[in-house]
Amino acid sequence: MDGFSDPEQWRFDWEWSYTRDAWLDQMPALGALTQLSSDKLAEVLEGVGAAIDAMGGGFTMRYATVAVTAARTDAA
Repeated sequence: MDGFSDPEQWRFDWEWSYTRDAWLDQMPALGALTQLSSDKLAEVLEGVGAAIDAMGGGFTMRYATVAVTAARTDAA
């Protein structure tokens, strides 16, 4: 890769346990849900809340965080 050193990559796998309320608090800020009317959003949150309740009131989400760096090798 011209102008940069070989890239280095780090990956960190981790988990976070969510309660029903903690997950529902985050949902309005997620992707397409930010475009819903308040009535439609309430409908989605109600359905998701019921699904989480049916699973025991919480769940664990697995995540992977990846960082990639490359040092600049020229003065351009």
